[in-house]
Amino acid sequence: MASIVERPKKGGDSTFQVKWRQDGEWQTERFGDPDSAKTFKGLVEAHGNQWPHGWIKGLGFVEPDTHPDDVPLLDFAHRYVDRLTGIDSRTRKDYKRDIDNHFGGFRYTAPDGTVQRLGALAHRPARGGPPLPATICNVTQDDVTDWVRTQEDGITDPADPSKKVRRKARPKSIANRHGLLYCVFQAALDAATPLRADNPCAKTKLPRQDDGIVEEMCFLEQDEYLRIGTELRAIDPFAADLCDFLVGTGLRWGEATALQVRDLNLRSNTINVQRAWKRQDDNTFRVGPPKTPKARRLLILSDSQMEMLRRHVAGRSPEDWIFRGRDGAAWRHSNFYKRKWKRALDAAVVKGLTKRPRLHDLRHTHVSWLIAARIPLPAIQVRLGHESITTTVDRYGHLVRALDAEIAAAVEVAMSVPAPAGLRVVETA
Repeated sequence: MASIVERPKKGGDSTFQVKWRQDGEWQTERFGDPDSAKTFKGLVEAHGNQWPHGWIKGLGFVEPDTHPDDVPLLDFAHRYVDRLTGIDSRTRKDYKRDIDNHFGGFRYTAPDGTVQRLGALAHRPARGGPPLPATICNVTQDDVTDWVRTQEDGITDPADPSKKVRRKARPKSIANRHGLLYCVFQAALDAATPLRADNPCAKTKLPRQDDGIVEEMCFLEQDEYLRIGTELRAIDPFAADLCDFLVGTGLRWGEATALQVRDLNLRSNTINVQRAWKRQDDNTFRVGPPKTPKARRLLILSDSQMEMLRRHVAGRSPEDWIFRGRDGAAWRHSNFYKRKWKRALDAAVVKGLTKRPRLHDLRHTHVSWLIAARIPLPAIQVRLGHESITTTVDRYGHLVRALDAEIAAAVEVAMSVPAPAGLRVVETA
C-alpha cells in the first residue's frame, strides 16, 4: 500500500510525498497539493504498487497511460460487445457496426482509387506529429472531444472541400455512440488488471439534444389525423383500422402487429401486450419479448376500439394475428409504409396537410392527446411501457402546458391565505 507524507517547507507551505515499496525498494513522488497526491496514490495501488505506465518521475504522464497489454481500440471494443449478456443478436450486430463505422471511421475511396478511413477516433500526441491509431490506452479526453466535434461538423470531402462525404450527426446519435465508447473504456478501467487509470469519456461535453428531439417528433391534431385516416380508409379499410389502433393506444408498430387473437379479452375490454417483432441479423423478423420488462402491459380499450377488434377476430384462431394483410400474414413495416401509409399521406398533403408524420409519430400523437386531456405523466408512462418516468418526462414533458392556469391559480390561493388572528405587523420607527 502507498502512503502520503506531508513535508512542511520553511515558507509555511507543504509538499505531499507519495511513498511505496516497489520490488523491495522505496519509491517516492512529490506533489504540491493533497488532492494530486491522493490521485497518484490511487494510480500506484491500481497498478499493483508499481509506477503507473507512461508516468515519468517529476514530469507526470508525458504520453497517455499505457500498459504492456495495450490493444487496438477496435479489437478491445469487439471483445467487449462479444461478452455482453442480456442483448439479442441484432443489437450485438448493431453495436459492432457502430464500432467499425464510427470508432474506426468509414471507408472512403479517393478519385485516384486510394482508400482511407475518415472520421476515425485517433490519438494526437501532445508533442505534435501525425495522429496515431487509437488503442485502449492511448486515447485521451482531447481525442474523444475531437471525435465528437467531427461528428457534429460532418466530414469534408478531401478531394472537394465544398462537399461533405458524411453529414452532421444528430445529437442523439452522437450521445448513443459516445455512450457505447464510454462503456468500452469503462470495461478497460474495471478489468481485474486495469488497462487505464481513467475513462477519457467521463468529462466529454456532448451537444444538446433538446434542440433536435422536438423537431424529430411530429404531433398531429385530431383534424390532421382525420385527413390521413380518410385517405387511408379509401385505400384499405383494414389498414385504416390498424392506424386508428396505433394512434388510439400508443402501441409501438412492432407491438401492435404482433398482437394475436388470444391477447384480446372481450369481457374486460383489455389487450395484453406480451410480444413484439424483432429484426434478426439477416434482416428477417421473429417474435420476441417487448422492448423492456415494463413494456409487458395490459391496456384498457374504448368501446369503439373493442367493436373494431371484434370484427377483426371473428372466426379466427387464438394464434392468428389480429392485424394482418390479405394473405393472413402479419404486416411488415416497409410494405405497409409504401403501399398504404405513404399513399394516404401524399394524398392528404395534396389536399392541404402541412405535416409528413412517420408511422411512429402516431405513438407521439397519442401521448400529445392524453396530455391535452390532462392525463398525468406517470399514467402515460405505464400506458406506453416506458421503463422509467424519466423517459416519459424527457420526451414529452415540454407538452405539459394544459395545467398552467391551474398551477397559477393554486399558487395565487396559497399566497393569499389571510394571516392567523392575533398576528400583527409591528411598525418600526
